[in-house]
Amino acid sequence: MSLLSVSGLTAGYGSAQVLYGVSLEIGEGEVVTLLGRNGMGKTTTVRAIMGLIRPWAGQVRIDGTDLTGRPPYEIGRSGVGLVPEGRQVFPTLTVEENLLAAAKTPRGRARWTVQEVFAFFPRLRERRRNLGSQLSGGEQQMVAIGRALMTNPRLMILDEATEGLAPLIRDEIWARLEVLKAEGESILLIDKNVGALAALADRHYVIEKGEIVSTVADPQGGPVPAAELERYLHL
Repeated sequence: MSLLSVSGLTAGYGSAQVLYGVSLEIGEGEVVTLLGRNGMGKTTTVRAIMGLIRPWAGQVRIDGTDLTGRPPYEIGRSGVGLVPEGRQVFPTLTVEENLLAAAKTPRGRARWTVQEVFAFFPRLRERRRNLGSQLSGGEQQMVAIGRALMTNPRLMILDEATEGLAPLIRDEIWARLEVLKAEGESILLIDKNVGALAALADRHYVIEKGEIVSTVADPQGGPVPAAELERYLHL
């Protein structure tokens, strides 16, 4: 059984349809990407999965349970941690308070604590008393990832994982995601860095105008070359 199963997902805003029957699956321990150019429906897919918009049709199942259109807090309780586009760190809370605000210990998934997050991102330990508004973009992204980890998720979704970050910070984020993969974390990734995604992910879904048009994976289970992914994206 897939950890996340999305089938026939149709959604939009007002009368404007954005998604046309999106289907994808993520198994335990898999790193999967959703690739596509701007405006193709990547973030809308994430929002529909997370209950931030209500799907018009289709199903979202998490560990076999139908949670289609349920509110975001129920999706979170089911074991999905979101790192949203734009980070959305609380500007008037300290780093430590941002992390504690998301703390949750589901039964049997108690690995992540504030101290574990500080060990994972040592820079955050140094900034623990700083307000969210006092952090750089890269530090805010570390807080957003740490906040998602504090929910002790079974699946993490990262929307624009390194968008707008300085190269050194991007490299640090990708290195941390490599660690999460090695530890068996299930991850759905959206990002424009095709090279980094190619090196990290097991499979790739390509979305075009609200439809999944390709599923790309190496037959031998290895990484898909970045050049091949770029070809699918018409870059």
